[in-house]
Amino acid sequence: MVLHSLVQSVGILPNLFMHKLPATARLLGVVNGQLQQQQHIRALHSTAQPSQLQQVAAAAMPRSWLSLSMPAYKAVLVDAAGTLLVPTERTADVYLRYASKYGVQLTEYEVLRRFRSAYNMPWGRSQLRYVGDGRPFWRFIVEQSTGCCNEQLFEEVYEYYAQADAWALAPGAVQALRKLRASGIQLAVVSNFDTRLRPILAALGVDDLFDAVVVSAEVQAEKPNPVIFETALQQLGLRPGEVVHVGDDRRNDVWGARDAGVAAWLWGVDVHSFDQVARRVLLGPAAEDDED
Repeated sequence: MVLHSLVQSVGILPNLFMHKLPATARLLGVVNGQLQQQQHIRALHSTAQPSQLQQVAAAAMPRSWLSLSMPAYKAVLVDAAGTLLVPTERTADVYLRYASKYGVQLTEYEVLRRFRSAYNMPWGRSQLRYVGDGRPFWRFIVEQSTGCCNEQLFEEVYEYYAQADAWALAPGAVQALRKLRASGIQLAVVSNFDTRLRPILAALGVDDLFDAVVVSAEVQAEKPNPVIFETALQQLGLRPGEVVHVGDDRRNDVWGARDAGVAAWLWGVDVHSFDQVARRVLLGPAAEDDED
C-alpha cells in the first residue's frame, strides 16, 4: 500500500515517512538495492523539513517511476518531407517519367545530380524559396533537373507532388503520434513547404493529429530562421524548453531549432523511428537506459 502511494504521488511522501518511516525506508531500499538509504532517512527524520524528506524519497525511487508521470517535453514539433513524409518514388524516376514525353534523354544519375545541384544553389529570386504555392522555385528545379523548359512538363511534375499518392507516412508514425496525443503531448508540423502541405496531410488522414501546422510559405519564414519555431511555440502556448523538434536536416532542423531555444533530435542519427521519439518524450532518461 505504501509503495503504491509512492508511485502515485511524491508529494504525499513526507506524511508517509512521518507515520510509517521504518517500513517505507525498507521498501525503498529493497526496490533500489540501496538499503543504506534507511539509515540516512532515519537520521533525517528528527531534523529534516518535509521537503528534504521528499527529495530523499524521490532520489531513491527508480527514474522510470518518476518519468512515467513527468514526460520530458510537453510538445513535439515534426518536420514534414524527409521525416514525417517519405516520397513513394525516387525523384529521378518521377522526373524522367514525365520528361521523357518531351524528348528528355538524360539518365537517372544525371537527373539526380542536376536536381541536387539546383536544389542546393542559392535562390536569389525572392527572400524565400517557397512563396505561396512555390511554383517559381519548383519550376526552376524541374527545368534545371531535366534541361527542359516546357511549361506542361513542369505542371505535370508539380501536380504529381500535390497528390497524396506521391507521399507515404514514415513507418509507425501514426501509432506513435496517437500515443503521444493520448498522453497529453501536443503535436505540430514545422516545415519548409508551400501551400500544398495542408491538403497533403488531409488526404493522408493525419491533419487531425496535429495541434498546429506551421508552413514556411504561410508564415514567411523558413528554417533555420528561428521565427518559424517561435510561431509554433506561440500557437501551442509553450516555452522553448518545453518542446523538442525532430527533423532530418542538421542545419534547418537542428541548428534552427536550437537558435530558437528548442531542443532538437536529428532524424536518422539521434532518433531512428517515431516509436523511439515517443518513448524518449514520455519516459525521458529512462528511455535512453532501455536503448542501452
